[in-house]
Amino acid sequence: MQEIAVIADPGAACSALDPVRSRLLAALTEPGSASTVAKRVGLTRQKANYHLRDLEEHGLVELVEERRRGNMVERVLRASAPAFVISPAALAELAPDPDRSPDQLSARWLLALSARLLREVGELVRGARKAGKPLATFAVDGEVRFANAADRAAFAEELGLAVRELVARYHDEGAPGGRRHRVIVALHPSLTATPETSPPPPETPEE
Repeated sequence: MQEIAVIADPGAACSALDPVRSRLLAALTEPGSASTVAKRVGLTRQKANYHLRDLEEHGLVELVEERRRGNMVERVLRASAPAFVISPAALAELAPDPDRSPDQLSARWLLALSARLLREVGELVRGARKAGKPLATFAVDGEVRFANAADRAAFAEELGLAVRELVARYHDEGAPGGRRHRVIVALHPSLTATPETSPPPPETPEE
C-alpha cells in the first residue's frame, strides 16, 4: 500500500471530497466490511454499500478478502492509502500556471509553484510505483524567526544567491545521460492562527 495517494482523476477527486465518502475513507484505514464500517460512521449497511461501490470504482478503496458468512459472501475492504491529496491535475482547466507572470515576491506565484510541485511529484510517484523503481527526491523543512522585515529580506536575498550559485556549479547542459531536476525554495510566514483567532496582519516593509 502506498503511504500517500495523489488523486489526479476528476471523478475520484469528486468522490473523495463527498462528506460521507471521506468519512468512509477515514474509517477504512483499517480493513472492514460494509456492515462494520457502517457502524463506525453511523450509516445503514445499504447506504454504506452504495458509497463504497463508488469509492472502489474510483480506486480509492480496494478489496482485501472475501469471507463467507452463512449464505452470504462478506467483502472486506480498506482504503488504498492511509492519506490522500488531490492534485491540481484534477482541475486541469483551472490549475495555475507558474510560467505565467513569475514573481518571486508574489504569494500567487508561490501557490502556482506548489501546485505544479504536487502535480509533477504525483505523476512521478505513480510512474515509479508502476515501474517498481525508487524515486530520488530531497526536501528540507525548517523555521526561522526574523527580528524584523529587513532581516527577512536580507535572508531571502542571500538564500537566492546561494541557490543560484549551486545551480550554476552543478548544472551541465551537455552531460550525456543527464536528467533535469526541479529546484524550488520557498519562504513564507508560519501559520500560527487557530480557528478561534484571526491571522496576524501582514508585515509592512521597514523604511
